[in-house]
Amino acid sequence: MTRVDPRIEAAASRRLAADEDRITGQARRRESLSLRGAWREFWRHPSPPMITAALAVALTGRVLVGTGSAWELLVPATLLALFPLIEWVVHVVVLHWRPRRLGPLTLDSHLAREHRAHHADPRDLPLVFIPWRALLWLLPAFALAGLVLAPTGSWAWTFLVSSYAIMLGYEWTHYLVHSDYRPRSRWYRAVWRNHRLHHYKNEHYWFAVVTAGTADRVLGTYPEPGSVESSPTVRTLHATERA
Repeated sequence: MTRVDPRIEAAASRRLAADEDRITGQARRRESLSLRGAWREFWRHPSPPMITAALAVALTGRVLVGTGSAWELLVPATLLALFPLIEWVVHVVVLHWRPRRLGPLTLDSHLAREHRAHHADPRDLPLVFIPWRALLWLLPAFALAGLVLAPTGSWAWTFLVSSYAIMLGYEWTHYLVHSDYRPRSRWYRAVWRNHRLHHYKNEHYWFAVVTAGTADRVLGTYPEPGSVESSPTVRTLHATERA
């Protein structure tokens, strides 16, 4: 077996890294950020404390209702299994909503407007998080859904604990991808690369945010980056349609 010259291998690795930096925008990093530094920065934004407070209430409620059925484990298992599809649908349908005219009215949501601002400047960290004004109704909406859909109180609290924990995990991963923390694990590097391709290459693909492209692969939005042209509206969502 022929051994590759280490210098050639190192040069090839540098070229590959430079190309990925160009595609994903990582070449514009502000500075290297440690995981500890990212964690401290994460808690300076309104969304994480708000979700954590809701999670703490849900955990307290779940403890107070006492022992439930082992079948309740189906709740977090089902939510985790469905989450790749859920985040894909929310990203495509809600966040990438095209403003529509209905007579004198413009149908547009606060979440969609904030997401367009996020695409315009992916490095503006406050825009990375779920808007705190949206959380004022979104967190109670989950509580109402739990009360209406769950068969018992313990199932409802289990649903809330699971939902808020997943929401907090979503916020942390999405923030980390947009921060200057360098990916290390294979899984996180895949998540990091896919989401940056969505922001810097083409907004019509790679809709997964905190999963490694699971739903994208199933639903046909996970092409090879080299086969996709760079979109002129990746920073200005729906600019062509508005024009």
